[in-house]
Amino acid sequence: MREPNQLFEELKTLQAQKRLPPVKEWHPDRTGTIDIRIAADGTWYHEGTAFARPALVRLFSTILRRDEDGYFLVTPHERLKIIVEDAPFVAVGLEANGQGEDQELGLRTNTDDVVFAGAEHRLWVEEGRDGPRPYVHVRDGLNALLSRPVYYQLVALGEVQDGHLWVTSNGARFDLGSTT
Repeated sequence: MREPNQLFEELKTLQAQKRLPPVKEWHPDRTGTIDIRIAADGTWYHEGTAFARPALVRLFSTILRRDEDGYFLVTPHERLKIIVEDAPFVAVGLEANGQGEDQELGLRTNTDDVVFAGAEHRLWVEEGRDGPRPYVHVRDGLNALLSRPVYYQLVALGEVQDGHLWVTSNGARFDLGSTT
């Protein structure tokens, strides 16, 4: 049986090998809108009906791009604007490896992306109407809202210092907010 550290390293390697379409390089002439909405809870809707196939959501998530004027599904031939209510992804899983300064935090999204919190994938918390709204940067201006269970796991890993809750991952420290 493999050790948890070994499994964590394998996950990091697999994620590093994952190749996404080069949507940043695509600048098609044909633009428009499509009636697709990503709700605040991460559910994708087309013409008011939730997507029934998770594989289709995962596929579309690979061609999602955020530009100055909104969120778009982009192919080499067209750029279609969609509505995103909050963040386009939701972090639904958290794995921690190591402790203290050597800790690494891996977060899995509802579209099966895995990011490892650190300098490139920062964590932050915003105050919302209903309490704290924690996020992680996924890629190219696209973020994931942390689900409540993931946020609670993250809080449990934090350390209080100077009235704030901090968590460390890959050598970076993230302020999860005031403890008062």
